[in-house]
Amino acid sequence: MKFDGIIFDLDGTLWDSTRSVAESWNLTMKTEFGLEGGFHAADVAGIMGCTGAQIEERLFSRFGKRAHEMCAACMDREPAFVAEHGGELYPGVEAMLQSLSESRQLFIVSNCQTGYVEAFLQYSGFGRFFRDFEYLGRRGLCKRDNIRLVMERHGLERCLYVGDTAHDRESALEAGCGFIHAAYGFGRVEAAEAVIKSPAELPGLLEKLEK
Repeated sequence: MKFDGIIFDLDGTLWDSTRSVAESWNLTMKTEFGLEGGFHAADVAGIMGCTGAQIEERLFSRFGKRAHEMCAACMDREPAFVAEHGGELYPGVEAMLQSLSESRQLFIVSNCQTGYVEAFLQYSGFGRFFRDFEYLGRRGLCKRDNIRLVMERHGLERCLYVGDTAHDRESALEAGCGFIHAAYGFGRVEAAEAVIKSPAELPGLLEKLEK
């Protein structure tokens, strides 16, 4: 039986924007606060998939009382920078999305801030592949609830979530959605039910799972 929807995580699953995000944060820290942020792509990779509060605690707490203000400013300015400078699309991701979109409904659910999914779609030109998307910044809902929201909104009864972290797996299963681990991304998932090592493997894996 064919899956009626495939829901994708964004960072670590469709692209890697860590370099652009770090550059954006450093620019904001310098222009708005007169400080060297000292952020690197590796720092950003370590918080991909985290909420804004978690990012503030892990990467901005060293700035003391202004941590919240600085984190908020960096995240507010980030989408516009990313829309212009983009990220690294994983090899084969466009062909994979093209193939799947011809016979399935595709969606994005991310823990990102307002404007970030739109920035990805603007830079990549992939808006034509996706039916809908949801993210934390829109309604303040966690990933589990946003997956459920997309499922309910589109009447999805048998769908899969493709993501790269253990939190992605947990959220998908709690939402009543199957899970595929994008093992090429940022996270590790122990005992994942299904695994792909590159985007190009996904169409073939889906065919096997649908038999």
